[in-house]
Amino acid sequence: MSEPIGVGEAVQALRDELLEAGVAGAGSNLRFEVGPIELEFAVTLTREATAKVGLGRVLSTVVSAGASGRLAKEDVHHVKLVLTPKDQTGNPLLISNEHPPETGGLEPSFGR
Repeated sequence: MSEPIGVGEAVQALRDELLEAGVAGAGSNLRFEVGPIELEFAVTLTREATAKVGLGRVLSTVVSAGASGRLAKEDVHHVKLVLTPKDQTGNPLLISNEHPPETGGLEPSFGR
């Protein structure tokens, strides 16, 4: 069974992926502004109660009997985080080439 991942680890993995995408896009002529990112998590909270009952009697030998029980209740909660990535200066994060090429206008028939 795999280890659960925490919210901090998920956000760090996302940060790493975005930085890697920025490096990979450095040679591209196309830029993307990273908009809001929504992360959803399912969090399971468990409440447990344990009861133990025992009966013991000492004679020439030790005789004991016991019973124990465990009651658990699990609730699943959904948490949604919306993150808007920014660079070090507070500007929107861009995945791009540092020097985008000059482009001409679109033909009037474009998209028709």
